[in-house]
Amino acid sequence: MKVSASFLSINDDLEKNIIKLDKTTIDYLHLDIMDGKFVKNKTWDIKNIKKLLKNTQKPKDVHLMVSNIKKYVKQFRKLKPEYITFHYEATKNCFAMMGLIKKYGIKVGISIKPNTPVEKLNPYFKYLNLILVMSVEPGEGGQEFIPETIDKIKQLDVIRKANKYQYLIEVDGGINNQNINLLRENNVDIVVAGSYITSIKGYQRRVDKLKADITKQ
Repeated sequence: MKVSASFLSINDDLEKNIIKLDKTTIDYLHLDIMDGKFVKNKTWDIKNIKKLLKNTQKPKDVHLMVSNIKKYVKQFRKLKPEYITFHYEATKNCFAMMGLIKKYGIKVGISIKPNTPVEKLNPYFKYLNLILVMSVEPGEGGQEFIPETIDKIKQLDVIRKANKYQYLIEVDGGINNQNINLLRENNVDIVVAGSYITSIKGYQRRVDKLKADITKQ
């Protein structure tokens, strides 16, 4: 299981602390991109994010919490991320958004909110590289993990195995050393950790704790 680190909860010296985060042993930098429409909060535009990330090396994992998906895909493809994930709830034409992302040679993910059933993704499973399960309501950092998320993860894993689908399962929201083992045991491939890592000065110590728990048998 890999760790994708969000910097959404960093409130000071953002550029400096993103570089600090990039130098840890995380696997991805997770970009929480919000437009103030699909969710109430608004984060960075492409100009600001390019400045913030100019000295980073880790692969990028872009999570679009936006209404105008096409606009943001066209902008954020310039970062050459490994993944761009959009929300199922934000569009009536998931296939078009998936095709656009793949056209740029980027792996495609769909995210679902806590109240969205897994079954809504039935038409898309075989075409996806990643499914991002929100374990909190999207839009804010520092929320507590919703326990019912585990049922969705189990369902996605059963569907994946039964049909030999290739999508990865990513989970975002409230991830810490208390629930990381439960996610590992249920075959989650990537966890998004934010405030758990960035709430202390020694980011690497928290990354080490997560990775030690991930590898614990």
